[in-house]
Amino acid sequence: MSGSPAEVKLVSNAMANITRRKIMAMLVENNRKKDEIEKAIGASMLDYHLQMLQQAGLVDLKAGTVILTDFGKNFMESKAEKPAEVKKDLIGTKPIEIAEIRQLLPCIADKTKFRIIAKFSPPLGGALKLLEPLFPRARYSEKIGALIIQRGTILITIYSSGNVTMTMIKSEAEAKETLEELKNTINEAIVKGVTPVPREKVKVDHMEIYEYLPKTDCKICGEQSCYSFAIRLIGRETTLDKCTPLLETKYATNIEHLRVLMEYL
Repeated sequence: MSGSPAEVKLVSNAMANITRRKIMAMLVENNRKKDEIEKAIGASMLDYHLQMLQQAGLVDLKAGTVILTDFGKNFMESKAEKPAEVKKDLIGTKPIEIAEIRQLLPCIADKTKFRIIAKFSPPLGGALKLLEPLFPRARYSEKIGALIIQRGTILITIYSSGNVTMTMIKSEAEAKETLEELKNTINEAIVKGVTPVPREKVKVDHMEIYEYLPKTDCKICGEQSCYSFAIRLIGRETTLDKCTPLLETKYATNIEHLRVLMEYL
């Protein structure tokens, strides 16, 4: 699962409670009537728990029935997944197809853009890490078993399970076009059967960092300006968490990009 810091916080808060986790586990098995959930967990604060799950986009309540949203299903699937063992080469890896586009939701940071949940089939599994050099701005996360790709303002996360998430997409047409490009690039490498050669480390300068900072020169970070803060970040003399305004919802996409860029320093 991949999302903005604000979205991640909503989901983390919702799933931090044992009662809400129990509700989600019940819904994975099947949709449940509200009174059925009440019998299982008790009536105390049930409405509050359901509200928290709804605010996080994990469940919907329709005519007295509680159901998992597509996002909720994807989240629960991803929690059950473990990163695949990394392969040594592409031999035996099958070409992929776009299986589905599950969800098209407004981005929290920019309501004019969308976040997408899609799926590649068959899953790339342990071959995914080997594909990192195919993309100019990409890094493989061992922790979640996913390839994170930066393309301008768009962030793409491809999981070893086949799930794909994208943020800051303009339309469903752009989502389909982007998925098609990814598929073709990956399949070309698979057909060749040649593992891409590791590329040189991407170079990031202070101006690229500066573009994603708030540019308010608030001095909260202890620096005289956002520009000087960017220079200090490049030199690893400070950290992103010192810029607390980045935690505001309107900067959710900015901080996602900054975290990716910091991986290249």
